[in-house]
Amino acid sequence: MAGTNPRAARIAALIQRVIASSMEAQLHDKRLANVTITEVRVTNDLQIAKVYWTQLGHEGHEQGERRRAQQALNQAKGRLRSLVGTKAGLRLTPQLEFIFDEVPGEAHEIEDILALAHKRDEELAKSRANAQYAGDADPYKHDEPDDDDFDDDEDVEVEDWDDDDEA
Repeated sequence: MAGTNPRAARIAALIQRVIASSMEAQLHDKRLANVTITEVRVTNDLQIAKVYWTQLGHEGHEQGERRRAQQALNQAKGRLRSLVGTKAGLRLTPQLEFIFDEVPGEAHEIEDILALAHKRDEELAKSRANAQYAGDADPYKHDEPDDDDFDDDEDVEVEDWDDDDEA
């Protein structure tokens, strides 16, 4: 969340809770409807807090709603900073920077790509089920033992090499 400083991580979590609850309870701005605070990152020196947010918008109106929500967040920045300062009890309250979080939108694009790949895999599986070999089913040569070589044993004379029997 905030690097290696555990205090910065605790303050980031506190800032996220304070801003999210304040947006619902104290900021009665319609432009902030459907705005979600996804993450807060605080620098190790506790000077700057980057607040990542996203918004569930209506189809085709996302850009305009996002611009209006960014304006509302920037206008409420001072009020939210003072609320964070009173709730956190910090000597120095971090400056708030609001950044739109692109990750959820990119996640939807990735899900669409994965769904398309899954559909192509299903089509391949269907075509593979009806597929036939272009040549032989097993195109490799196999060494098969000839049955003729083993049947010739009856014609061969067997010599007795044992010298003890002749004497």
